[in-house]
Amino acid sequence: MLSSIGSRFRVHQFVGAEPTWERAYIDSWTVVDLTETRDASHFIAAAQRIAPLHGVMSWDEARVLQVARVAEALGLPGVPPDRVMSTRDKHLTRTALATAGVPQPESALAGSVADALAVADRFGYPVVLKPRAMAASLGVVRVDTPDELAASFTFARDTLIPGAWHYDQVLVEEYLPDPEISVDCAVHEGTVYPMCVAHKEIGYPPYFEETGHVVYGADPLLHDPTLRGVLRDVHASLGFGTGFTHTEIKLTRSGPKIVEVNGRLSGGLIPYLAQQAGGVDSALAAAEVACGLPPSTVPDRELVAAIRFFYPEHEDTRIGEIRIDRAALPSTVDQMEALAGPGDVKSPPPKGTRWGRIAFATAVARTAEECRTALDAAARALTVEAAHARVP
Repeated sequence: MLSSIGSRFRVHQFVGAEPTWERAYIDSWTVVDLTETRDASHFIAAAQRIAPLHGVMSWDEARVLQVARVAEALGLPGVPPDRVMSTRDKHLTRTALATAGVPQPESALAGSVADALAVADRFGYPVVLKPRAMAASLGVVRVDTPDELAASFTFARDTLIPGAWHYDQVLVEEYLPDPEISVDCAVHEGTVYPMCVAHKEIGYPPYFEETGHVVYGADPLLHDPTLRGVLRDVHASLGFGTGFTHTEIKLTRSGPKIVEVNGRLSGGLIPYLAQQAGGVDSALAAAEVACGLPPSTVPDRELVAAIRFFYPEHEDTRIGEIRIDRAALPSTVDQMEALAGPGDVKSPPPKGTRWGRIAFATAVARTAEECRTALDAAARALTVEAAHARVP
């Protein structure tokens, strides 16, 4: 991402410690306290000492509100802080979309198991429990019975990551069994530019772990009038006129329904997949709209790119060694890297979630089937040896 942005802009980065690898891509930096994720006064003070600034952005979900506050304080392009909260608080998102009549699953806030049971009785099982302010499907679980709901309520309410916001309520939502996509959009002066569509692959039911994504460089959904109309309505209802969004959508028989909206670039290397599949640089487009410029959105190829994440088989596996037989990888695998090292303790979902990932592989080919075949070969090329079968 820094490489993409640095191809057109001079980058000043706010970091928590002296940068290392980042120095190859940035012009300057300021070391700041990154433990606070709501107040932005220290960012504003630091930014005011840098001149001139033309835009501010972040790829971190926890920094969306701070970015909005810095932009407002410095008169830079962006979304007002009170509006950007609708992309951080899922209940506020649901309320805004409902007011505008944007299609979405039924949803209600619940502060206790009793409240959640009452909502589920009204909606009908199965239902989905999700945290009010998380991302990447963390803490999201499907429940099929009242007993499962009671057992899973605290999981949905209390799933946390460092710097995350926490609410004492959870959302109880209608379960939609349909395929799910995400759409990354650059938004410039109220015009929504869909950049890429990622087809999400889910594993470890009843949880919704994102085990992979597939991106088509010439995805017809990018030009689908119904989907584009829903995306316009979503951004208008949230008052999101300038910036970058990652919107998750269920493709139901009655049309697209909005799962959630995030005010940032997607994770899971989706921007990288989009660049490989279609040649569209989401990171550069995000920087362009952050500086008040129209985004560069013209694709230059029609390939398919995919990613798959790998997990240990057992909970609390202490990693001894991870080996990748690169000679066994087909040419369509363009990246494969370990995400864990000796001594790390990793678990599959639900305990591990995205932090349980031990490796990933990406593939670029002419078809999705060729990508999946390549990623299957990558899985066979991966060997994980545990230091001990389980942590004592």
